Amino acid sequence: MSQHSCPLYLNRNSTQTLREGLEEYYSVNSNITDPRKLPPDFAKILWAHDASHVVYGCDTGMYDELKILPLTWWTSNYKFRDHLRTIKDPIIRPAIKVMYDDLIKKHGVMWLYASILFVLPQLLPELISMWRKTRQRQRFVPFLDFEPLLDRSLLEIRQEFDLLPFIQ
Repeated sequence: MSQHSCPLYLNRNSTQTLREGLEEYYSVNSNITDPRKLPPDFAKILWAHDASHVVYGCDTGMYDELKILPLTWWTSNYKFRDHLRTIKDPIIRPAIKVMYDDLIKKHGVMWLYASILFVLPQLLPELISMWRKTRQRQRFVPFLDFEPLLDRSLLEIRQEFDLLPFIQ
């Protein structure tokens, strides 16, 4: 994929299926560990996180990496308390470490922390806006059990779960 062409799953009105979006996500982000090549219990959280990137139309830049976690907590059935439980789980914790290791391998530790400090102030107004928009939410995206969505179009998923207001 050339530098100037944008992956289709990033388009808010993409009619790709989630499955097609994930294929594109892995081909565009070859530095990311593909969870489909890992043991299922270990890989489940990685695959769900990657599917979230596609569903929410988020790239792997620091801005979207910092945005996707709270957006997931507020719009999916995977809440902050689930995240706290997950990071303590002896099977899943190493999988989360893989995500951070992928970021560090790509950019380095100094870049990681410097970019967080640089990006967070830019992201804060959007986080506040997202939080306000998600307060009265009734329908939540399935996070760990997203497989039934794989053959549905991204636009259809985004409309059903009212995600379009969060995608540029």
